[in-house]
Amino acid sequence: MSRPAQAILDLPAFAHNLKRVRELAPGRVVMSVIKANGYGHGMVKAANALRDTDAFAVACLEEALMLREAGIDRPIILLEGFFGPAEFPAIVQHRLTAVIHHEEQLRMLEGGRPPAPLPLWLKVDTGMHRLGLAPDKVAEARQRLNAHPSKAEIKGYMTHLANADERDDPMTLRQVECFGRTLASYPEPKSIANSAGILAWPQTHADWVRPGLMLYGASPFAGSVGWDHGLQPALSLHSQLMAVNKFKRGERVGYGGEWQCPEDMSVGVVAIGYGDGYPRHAKTGTPVLVNGQRVPLIGRVSMDMICVDLRAQPQARIGDPVCLWGTELPVEEIAQCADTIPYELLCRVTSRVRVLAE
Repeated sequence: MSRPAQAILDLPAFAHNLKRVRELAPGRVVMSVIKANGYGHGMVKAANALRDTDAFAVACLEEALMLREAGIDRPIILLEGFFGPAEFPAIVQHRLTAVIHHEEQLRMLEGGRPPAPLPLWLKVDTGMHRLGLAPDKVAEARQRLNAHPSKAEIKGYMTHLANADERDDPMTLRQVECFGRTLASYPEPKSIANSAGILAWPQTHADWVRPGLMLYGASPFAGSVGWDHGLQPALSLHSQLMAVNKFKRGERVGYGGEWQCPEDMSVGVVAIGYGDGYPRHAKTGTPVLVNGQRVPLIGRVSMDMICVDLRAQPQARIGDPVCLWGTELPVEEIAQCADTIPYELLCRVTSRVRVLAE
């Protein structure tokens, strides 16, 4: 029998979540973000499940080429743009659109010789201070690009929201105001909203929206889960009990012996660990579903195994099903127990976990 750790993709959930994006931002063009291997779900699988989107966004050329090689024909935007002129031929050949976010990229383009004009989005730094042209540099960048029509064609302008996952933070409205003021006289399409913007800040919807996490059924907001926003989880992580042990009161479990049995009891060992992407820093008490019922994680997470308290499941046996997160156990809850975010947990699922699609 092969190791039982597996991830199950709910492919219809992708379509449901994309439909939810369109309900929340009607009339907007949707650029679905499927970078980082589709947030750990499998980039090509995600693209096929999201085939009704208007465009896809990835981080880099290599991700875009994987999509084209898989037969994905939708427009693809490179969110990090190009890293050197050597990428120009592939960008043109595969009909990709690059994002310009730095002065150095302008210089690369001016000094390079693309085989055809590169379609470009310009990214504006409205306050996140990570990537993007400063607002007072946008007019100059536009002039420089328009001076080389044989090299570039501006398709639109975008920015990225820093604090949209905090509903009461005024930073988002300041960014919207800065973006609008900077680009007021330019006719090309604009894009601001990420998942949090789509869900909570209609002022950010602009012409194009860029959903990421919500497409996978998770919430970007602390204290809520995807179901709260009408979303459906697209991935669930499963395994089985590989051992059930009986221990006496006072015996210690796992590395460091940090957890001590408070009474005579059964302890289950689940075939999952940080080598599979389960968070190493998940705390004792993190919920795990055994036979559909919640039991607490106990002790330290190992590379290949975790231990669970089976006092609430006295009839549990080797081979019984275990769910680590999914429809009945939100990944957001597990992330909170591990002091991280759902983005990281979803992206962290490793290649030794078998992926099945339903």
